[in-house]
Amino acid sequence: MGGETPGINQGKQMNKKDKITRRDLIRAGTGVAAGVLASSTAAGALSPTPENPEGPFYPIHEQTDRDMDLTRVAGREGRALGRVIRVSGRVLDESGEPIEGAVVDVWQANAAGRYDHEGDTSDTPKDPNFQGWAVLKTDAEGRYAFTTIKPGPYAAMGEWVRPPHIHYKVACRGYKELITQLYFDGDPLNDKDRLLKAVPKGDRKLLLVAFSEQEDVPEGKFDIVLGSVGAA
Repeated sequence: MGGETPGINQGKQMNKKDKITRRDLIRAGTGVAAGVLASSTAAGALSPTPENPEGPFYPIHEQTDRDMDLTRVAGREGRALGRVIRVSGRVLDESGEPIEGAVVDVWQANAAGRYDHEGDTSDTPKDPNFQGWAVLKTDAEGRYAFTTIKPGPYAAMGEWVRPPHIHYKVACRGYKELITQLYFDGDPLNDKDRLLKAVPKGDRKLLLVAFSEQEDVPEGKFDIVLGSVGAA
């Protein structure tokens, strides 16, 4: 796996006169939540991973460092602040077979809950040593992995505080592109999150990842199932 793979649907540069606030962007994301949930397939052995909104902070500025270690930025000596974690998993089809060559695009907020995105106008600090975005490719067994930090929660609007989460965009020829979010199992904010609650209750567990605390670096496994193009 390497970080040289082009990103999926690279975000377009934002015209400064069209800049909108963090609240406006998040409100737009909640509006489409109900319309982007994947349904189970009757034909396959596995149900496709539920969709969850892309959110307003997909990276819009190109960066050369998009490798599997988000805790360091090429050319800098420091390491990102926060709890270092590892995420791994497999990308599978509905019959459980591995998908080789799937592009796994991940991005997230830093430990303070701040995105490296001009649309994030919060007062929380940026972290110059946090990569924040990686583009990976699955191997012959459908495997992917990356090292990052646990993202911090952040205020969305009103009393709504988003729980820690990692955004995913996964694509491979012959399969439906998946946009979703990984959530940390057991986080108390999950129960109140509007985007997670928009996922049918029985499917929410598919987006929740438990991290082992037995190692110095907690590890979590997030397998992803893609639906085939043309499937009902």
